[in-house]
Amino acid sequence: MSDPRKHGFFVGYLPIPPALRGFLLVICVLLISGLAGFGLALGTAQDDPGQGAFRFDYGRQTVTGVVELTPYPLLRVTIGNERIPEGHTLMLAGGGKTNVENRAIPLEGQLAQVSGVMLQRGDLDMLQLRGGADGISAAEGVAPPMGTVPLGRWQLAGEICDGKCLSGAMRPGRGLAHKACANLCLLGGVPPVFVSTQPVDGSEFLLITGPEGDHLPETAYDYVAQYVSLEGEVERRGDLLVLRMDPNTLRVLD
Repeated sequence: MSDPRKHGFFVGYLPIPPALRGFLLVICVLLISGLAGFGLALGTAQDDPGQGAFRFDYGRQTVTGVVELTPYPLLRVTIGNERIPEGHTLMLAGGGKTNVENRAIPLEGQLAQVSGVMLQRGDLDMLQLRGGADGISAAEGVAPPMGTVPLGRWQLAGEICDGKCLSGAMRPGRGLAHKACANLCLLGGVPPVFVSTQPVDGSEFLLITGPEGDHLPETAYDYVAQYVSLEGEVERRGDLLVLRMDPNTLRVLD
């Protein structure tokens, strides 16, 4: 009986017939190249996630300022450093999907020293505080008055995001693929941010709250990570814009 391998017949428990080796090699090369090309095409078709990131390269940042609640904790910086200038307004958050409200509330309107790691995406930034008193504690001195500048009622289009992932904790940190993560962050009390398609008084990022300056209404969570329109009152706190949205005007745009 002749050896079937001489005729290119494959037998699973025997070595590959010489006549089939070249064919199988070509198929393997084409398959691997095709998968690599598909992966490359899929990656290049995605939106640029931007440059947002934890700025561990900056090292630990420590500054002093006046604590405000919008109700989300902010720090109006009075003593800055080379990375965080005096007059800057910082949004504050805790580790993971948590807030720092319980630590900030006793210090509202007072001078406090905060310490943590920066998250930064362009003009948007946030400070993730260290745990306990190492992250936020009372500072000596009398807090100077901090003004708020009303900018009137605006009609805007854009996207509601959680400020931490948007600032750099996740990439891209926005869009429908990030909706579930964003809602978990917002449920944890992370400051929400509205990304406007058109700049408002020079900024496309606005901290967004409820109509009375309270927490973002839960009804707004259904609209997170979608392209929406809304109206609300805008005010400036230092160099940060705050949008007090009117929930009755919230609409999904096609």
